[in-house]
Parts: sequence; structure tokens; C-alpha cells
Amino acid sequence: MKSLRWMLAGAALAVASSTANAAAPRMLDPAKPADALEISKRVQCGEADGQPAVYHWSGKLYSRVDGEPDRQLFRVEGMNIRQCATVDDPVRGKGWRLVSREILLYLDPLTGEVVREWKNPWTGEMVHVLQVANDPVNQSPSFAMSASGTPYSIPSLRREGQYFFMPFEAPLFYTNPLAGTYQDYIGGKYHAMEIFDFAFNANEMLDTRNKTAYPIVSWVRVSEFLPWMKMRGRQGQLVINAMGNKLRSFEELSPVLKTEIAANYPAWTAPPPVDDTRPNETSWTVFKKWADQQRPPAAPPAH
Repeated sequence: MKSLRWMLAGAALAVASSTANAAAPRMLDPAKPADALEISKRVQCGEADGQPAVYHWSGKLYSRVDGEPDRQLFRVEGMNIRQCATVDDPVRGKGWRLVSREILLYLDPLTGEVVREWKNPWTGEMVHVLQVANDPVNQSPSFAMSASGTPYSIPSLRREGQYFFMPFEAPLFYTNPLAGTYQDYIGGKYHAMEIFDFAFNANEMLDTRNKTAYPIVSWVRVSEFLPWMKMRGRQGQLVINAMGNKLRSFEELSPVLKTEIAANYPAWTAPPPVDDTRPNETSWTVFKKWADQQRPPAAPPAH
């Protein structure tokens, strides 16, 4: 019995030692696909599954119309609350998936208050301002190896001194959800570009003793006029320039966001469930639902 106890104790010690070694702190290597994948997860969320992460940003929204000076229309204040979950694929192994929801508020340039009604300076019409409240905004799973066998990498990641920089652009060109079925022939596609520039401390990001990292992010969006502005096809664009960062908690959000969320968007205090399968929402799909609700019911057919 004594020898058996020693054998069991030795086995337990070996298992504990093996587990400790497996979890030993180390520095991630961006050149390795699995580590690059982990870096991306740390940028977007954190290490632990189901641990919410919150991004916040603020900035200005300008119009750009040929033949006139650019003009600031609003200040903007936004947030995204998200979480990541581990995904197991029988071929590609372990990866992760992000689920989130986001808000962008249009604020008065002088007072900083949420704008509910806005007088369009080109048409003189008073219009209802539809704040951005997209739910969900999810991503497909990412793995260390793509479906075609390409190793995962972050081509834009570069290190300068103690910082990493990770810029990327998202050119958008797709059928406008408000359009009909002939847009390939007459135009009317949604055309925009979103530009994200992440910056973060290299040691904080790479050291696995840190459960996550707290990047700074800048966000630029160049797009068409928003549908609630009722521009009726007028020429011009909108430009948003904003900066922000990943927060340590929801409570660090600005007062205007927390007040608006408490009053009108209570679900935005937490991310969607990790198994969320709903289609993503955009400002255009949300507006379409809102506009359809504003229409009077159709008259019954005449007999």
C-alpha cells in the first residue's frame, strides 16, 4: 500500500508539473500562425472565453460636397461590446469567433447632447435622427489554418520600438438593402470605406501573463449620406474621424453613452450569446426596418 501511495503521489506530481509547464508564461511570436491568431484575439477581445470587452471611440462627422467647404454636422460617440469564444473544427483545430453589438450616437457639435431631430441644411427639412444601434455585428470563426491551408498571419502588423501598429482598410461595395433588384444595371450600390488603425504596447500584448491587452484605435469612415438624412440622391459624402480604445470595464464609458444605453438600449450592457446565429445588422438594414414601421398600413383591396 505504501508503494502504491508513492506511485499515485508521483503520478499526481508529474501531471501537475506537466500542466504547469503547459501553462508557463511565454512571449507570443507573431511569425507563428497560432500565436498570430492569439494576438488577433487579444486585440479584439481577451484570453478568456465569455469575458466581455468594450471598445469606445469619439470624434467628428463632416459632409463633403463638391463646390462647397466641408462642414461639421455632428460629434459622434460610439461603443462596441463583444466577447470571443473558442471554436473547435475537426480539420482546422481550435479557433475563435467574435460576437458583438454596437452603438454610435450623433451629438450636437456645440452642446454634446444627443440629436433627436435635425434640420437638413441642404433641403431645410426637419428629419428624425436614427442613432446607430446594430445588433448583432458578428465575425466568422478564425483559425490558425484557413480552409485552403494558408497559415494565419497579420500582414499589416509592424513593430516600432515598444509599440505594435496594425492598420487595415475595409472597402465596401454591395447591394444597398434599400435598393431594388436592378442595381447592377442602374447603380445604387452602397459604396464606402472604413479604415482602422490599432496601436498597442508590444510587451503587454505578447506576454501571456497578461490576460488581454488594451489597444488604442482610430477609425475613419468615408460613406454616402445616411438614409435618414433624406438627401434624395444629392451628390456628396460623409467623413467620420474618431479615436478610442479598449476599456477595462463598461463603467468607463462616457456618461452620454451610459445614459443613452440605460434609457433606450438596455441590451447593450452585454454582448450577444456566443452561439448567436442571427444575420448581421448595418445602419441601412436597421433604417429599413424603422422606415417600414413608419409607413401607414396598406389599404384593403376594393371590392
